[in-house]
Amino acid sequence: MTSAWLRPPPPVATVVAGRERRVLHWEIALVLLVTLGMSGLRSLVSLLDSLAAPAPLSDQSVAINVPQASADLLDLAGQLLSILRLTAWGGLGIFLLWRGGLALRAVGLDRSAPRRDLLSGAGLAALIGIPGLGFYLVTRAIGINLTVVPTELGDTWWRVPVLVGAAMANAWAEEALVVAYLITRLRQLGWSENRSLLASALLRGSYHLYQGFGGFLGNVVLGLVFGRVWQRTHRLWALVVGHALIDVVAFVGYALLAPHVGWL
Repeated sequence: MTSAWLRPPPPVATVVAGRERRVLHWEIALVLLVTLGMSGLRSLVSLLDSLAAPAPLSDQSVAINVPQASADLLDLAGQLLSILRLTAWGGLGIFLLWRGGLALRAVGLDRSAPRRDLLSGAGLAALIGIPGLGFYLVTRAIGINLTVVPTELGDTWWRVPVLVGAAMANAWAEEALVVAYLITRLRQLGWSENRSLLASALLRGSYHLYQGFGGFLGNVVLGLVFGRVWQRTHRLWALVVGHALIDVVAFVGYALLAPHVGWL
């Protein structure tokens, strides 16, 4: 059973050729350059800047959710716009797949198995989230990762709902683009399942480089697990649920616990 799980399934997308193949190359490049691919390039610049600083990585910090305006309501507006942008990024990838003739159920965005998706998502969150926290603490302790601050938002009435919304938007954008969109398009270009999986995982790791080498490696591993699960099940909602749960616990948990504990 284990070997069957690890073995990739046969591709389900039709391989394209000729002009359509060239169009797909351009589409993938443009989609990534306006979404998470550009985030990966900016993240690399951020890491190089951190490495050039006199302080070691472990003595530096980087925040994920930061204030976007000094006035409270303007800050809220900025946070909601960031959530909308991430939602649109994921929607773009799924729209292009649908516009190209792929049914939403083919990537697991139908409502045929909500209970299974929720349970699978919770299982993925536990599988990745608990070891992931330990891995982060180890990489920070050995000096290859920055201190990651999940949120610097003040204690406002909208902080928790916005952090939950940000977690859900992050999950949607990443799983829709990095897994469903990218792996499907690479299948259509004739890439093998393992090669597509590795490309997806490396992309996921790239836009976490701003956190340090630990953030990169940890997210590559997460990408390999999530990508293979999707290749075997084609249930994208399960991945979105699992990712959202991990981020909700990280964002909201930090906001509530950081004032009371010193090791976060």
